[in-house]
Amino acid sequence: MSAQPGGARLTTLDALRGLSVFAMIEQHVGIWLWRGPDPGMTRLDYPGLVAFNAGSAIGAPMFYVLAGVGTSLLCRHARAQGLDGVLVRRGLMLYAFGVLVNLLTPSWFSWASFFALHMMGVGIALAPLWRRMSDRALLVLVALVLAATPLAQLWLETPDELTNPRMRDATLPGGALRLALFESQYPLFPWLATFLVGFWAGRAIDRGALRSIVALGTVVFAIGAIGHAVVWITGAAEPDLLWRAFRLKLGWFPASLAIVMLLLGPTLWILAGAVRWHRRRPLAADHPLVTLGRISLTVFILHAPLFRELSRPLGIWSALGPAPTLLVIAVFTALCVVGSRWWSRHGYRWGAEWWMRKLADRR
Repeated sequence: MSAQPGGARLTTLDALRGLSVFAMIEQHVGIWLWRGPDPGMTRLDYPGLVAFNAGSAIGAPMFYVLAGVGTSLLCRHARAQGLDGVLVRRGLMLYAFGVLVNLLTPSWFSWASFFALHMMGVGIALAPLWRRMSDRALLVLVALVLAATPLAQLWLETPDELTNPRMRDATLPGGALRLALFESQYPLFPWLATFLVGFWAGRAIDRGALRSIVALGTVVFAIGAIGHAVVWITGAAEPDLLWRAFRLKLGWFPASLAIVMLLLGPTLWILAGAVRWHRRRPLAADHPLVTLGRISLTVFILHAPLFRELSRPLGIWSALGPAPTLLVIAVFTALCVVGSRWWSRHGYRWGAEWWMRKLADRR
């Protein structure tokens, strides 16, 4: 859902949604298909691929913030009767889609893995609570989620590097709940904070307070930057709480507050800019980026089993050089753009988004 006062769709947010999902997919496919540095070389010897991959890091927080924005705008503009039920059903369906991806991608996930769709599903299912909270209460909750993250990691003695086997291991003390809360790929702590910031931002968009979105982004970015600077100056090291909170490293499992904040700040700046752009020159409903955004959930669900499971029998898993890897990503993206334009003429029928509207939005 992407709306503005009067019910018109914010098509620039659809475009951002498409871009954010494909940024996440690019990261995954680039890692899965690239064979890695040649002997005697490091990743830094491949600046094009590394820069492309690093620039896509904003995709995850952008996707989560936009989920919060869309949910918030739905709460503002949908009729109140039956709204809580719609929100809970949407959240549960999104969580179910996440479980489906788990089952379709056994080389990556277990039944207990907690990834992007699970996290957003929980955020949306709990929206009946969020929509009854004030703006101040939402931001206080964001601060509490962020502050609790390094404390919990310290208490659980979460390793500095979380591998895929570790992030899917439900035999650990606490089992699946531990993974969902703190130690899977995108656990609620800290990533729920990005959804809640998006929910708050949806309200700000609705009342035209874009400057407050920019201001919050600046504050968040500054805290992340200052925190990391303090770690660097003081030489804080594992397992210090300060180090856990504000360290920066290649790969973000488990994510530190510095990583989340340094990405969340620009995400909010881009969000405010996209809404301002829409007010001046809205994108048409059939714009390629808009149609891409309208099928983003479907493509996200399919990309993991498509590239991770089928690449092995095809012999391209961890086997391609930088140029072929980028070519595969470009061809896949182009096919999705062309397909989304065609699909838009048929109402995106039978896609994941269509099923969400068909089943969850019934009152």
